[in-house]
Amino acid sequence: MKYLPLDSRVRVGPPIRDFKYLTTWKAARILRASIYRMCKRFPKDETFGLGSQMRRAAVSITANLAEGYGRFSYPENIQFCRQSRGSAFELRDHLTTALDAGYITAEEYKEHDLQAICVVKLINGYVRATKQRKLEGDSPA
Repeated sequence: MKYLPLDSRVRVGPPIRDFKYLTTWKAARILRASIYRMCKRFPKDETFGLGSQMRRAAVSITANLAEGYGRFSYPENIQFCRQSRGSAFELRDHLTTALDAGYITAEEYKEHDLQAICVVKLINGYVRATKQRKLEGDSPA
């Protein structure tokens, strides 16, 4: 599984001109793709149950990051980041359910849970950087 490196230090560089260039969004995209692949192996009776919930939570992470970026407002961007972070925690709970139901192995659970935690940390860093940009008076985009 491909992971993006974590760096807890906030470095505010030049503005990013599209959400697809955000390291946070890229990591969430990798997680989303991995969740989609994993859910394909779930029992057919879970296609519209747990599998659907997991796919929607994974999609919500990237979609909220993109929507927040597109709002061109620091407070709104941060609020959408918080929603994205909430979806990541929701996904972590769904992973626990999948483990408990025997749909994934303990190794798969650990791998995906760590990836979700990585995404949460990146979201937290993105929020810190966004707050810093606001304090410095930069324009949102």
